Amino acid sequence: MAAAPILADLRAALGDAAVITDPDLLRGYRRDEADLCAAGTPLVVVRPRSTEEVVAVVRRAARYGVPVVPQGARTGLAGAANAVDGAVVLAMTAMDRILEIDPVSRIAVVQPGVVNAALAAEVAKQGLRYPPDPGSWESSTIGGNVATNAGGMCCVKYGVTTEYVLGLEVVLASGEVLRTGRRTAKGVAGYDLTRLFVGSEGTLGVITEVTVALRPAPEESLSLVAVFPSTATAGSAVAEIAARGLTPSLLELLDRTHLRAIEAYQPMGLRTDAAALLLAAADTGSRAADDLALIAAACAASGADEVYAATDAVEAAALLQARRLAHPAMERLAAQTYPGGNGGLVIDDVAVPRGALAALLDGVTRIAERCGVPIGVVGHAGDGNMHPNIVVDRADPANLDRGRRAFDEIMELGLSLGGTCTGEHGVGLLKRDWLAREIGPVGVRVHQAIKAALDPTGLLNPGKVL
Repeated sequence: MAAAPILADLRAALGDAAVITDPDLLRGYRRDEADLCAAGTPLVVVRPRSTEEVVAVVRRAARYGVPVVPQGARTGLAGAANAVDGAVVLAMTAMDRILEIDPVSRIAVVQPGVVNAALAAEVAKQGLRYPPDPGSWESSTIGGNVATNAGGMCCVKYGVTTEYVLGLEVVLASGEVLRTGRRTAKGVAGYDLTRLFVGSEGTLGVITEVTVALRPAPEESLSLVAVFPSTATAGSAVAEIAARGLTPSLLELLDRTHLRAIEAYQPMGLRTDAAALLLAAADTGSRAADDLALIAAACAASGADEVYAATDAVEAAALLQARRLAHPAMERLAAQTYPGGNGGLVIDDVAVPRGALAALLDGVTRIAERCGVPIGVVGHAGDGNMHPNIVVDRADPANLDRGRRAFDEIMELGLSLGGTCTGEHGVGLLKRDWLAREIGPVGVRVHQAIKAALDPTGLLNPGKVL
C-alpha cells in the first residue's frame, strides 16, 4: 500500500484541514461503542463536506487499493463503524446541514451528519415530527441511523428508520453517484433500492443525502409504570396488551439489575425491589388517560404488583428520562463490578415475536445462572426487542469466555423462538456468524452477490455484515 501518495492526493483534493493523520486523533476514530469487537488503526481520517468530496475520496481510495470505512457519530453497538488497519475512515459528521423541510409534502432532506435530535427540534418548529428515536438520539446521526436501520423506544407504534426513508443519495464504490427513491407520497417504480441501502452498514455505498418522511407532532403524552414480580410476568403483560388490541406509543421493560443501576447512577425514586418494570405511554392527548387505563388493566390482569400513572407531562418526561439513562448506568455498574475498572458490557440485541417474550426473558435468567455472569435486561418490550447486557471482566479471560458463551446462548435461544439476531443494532462485526445462521446458505449467497455487484473489489467497510 502506497501511503504517501494517497495522503498527498487527498490533501490536494480536500485541503489539509479535512485530512487527519495525527496518531492521537486517529485513535479516537478506531471504534464505535461495541465492546469486545476488534478494531484497527486507520491510515487517515477524512472529513468531507459535500458529495463531491466523498466521490473524490472514494475514487482515490479505489485507485490506491485502500479500504474505506464510513463513520457517523460512532454510537453503534455492533462494531459496524470499527476501522480496519490502514483504512481511509470517512467521518461524515461534517456533512451536517438540513437542506430542506417541506411541511406540505411532510418531508425533510438532510445530509448524513445531521444529529437525530437536531432534526427533531427543527421540524418541531413547524408542528412536525421525525419519529425514529434511538437511545442515542441526542448524539447519533441520521446517516448512521439509516446505515444501521436504527430503532428506538417509540417503534412499537411508529416503526423503525426504514419506514421513514423515502430516498437516498449514495456514492458507490465506483465513485458514481446513485439517487434512489422519491419525494412523492406514493411510488412503486422499479426495485426498492432505497431499502436495499438502509441497514447495509456502509458495505454497499456511502450515504450522502437522505430524504425522510415526517409526521404531525403527537398530542400530549402520559405514562404509567407497572411493577412485576418477575421478568416473565412482565413479558406476559406485553402479550396481553397486544392481544387486547392496544397501541401504546412506548412500552419499555427494565429488570431489577437496570433499576438498581439507574437509581445508583441518578436517584429518581425507582422501585429497586421490583423484579421488572414496564414503562408505557400513550400520546393521544385528551384520550391518553383512558388509553392508559386500558393498558393498566391488562398489566393488572397479567399479575402486576402495582400500577402507577404519571399525573402530568412533566412526570411522564421524568419516567422516560429514567429509561434513557439505562445504558450509561449499566456502563458505570460494569466499571464498578470488577477491580481496576475492567468491567465491560457485551450488549445483545435480540427480537422475538411478542408472544415469545416471556420465554426469552425466562431463558436469559437461566443462561445467566448457567454461565455465571451478571446479565441485566432492558428493551423495547412492545415489539419484542430485548437488550440483555452481559457484564464481563475484560482482564479475566475465563470470565470473558463465559460472557461470550452467554451471548451465543442468548442468540441461539432467540432464533429458536422464531426471532432474529438483531432487532435494531445491526450486524457489524458482532453478529456475522449469527446472521449466516439466521438467513441460511442461500441467503448468504444472495447477500454476497449483491455485495459483489456493487462493490466487486471489497472496498467499502470490509469484514462487516458478512
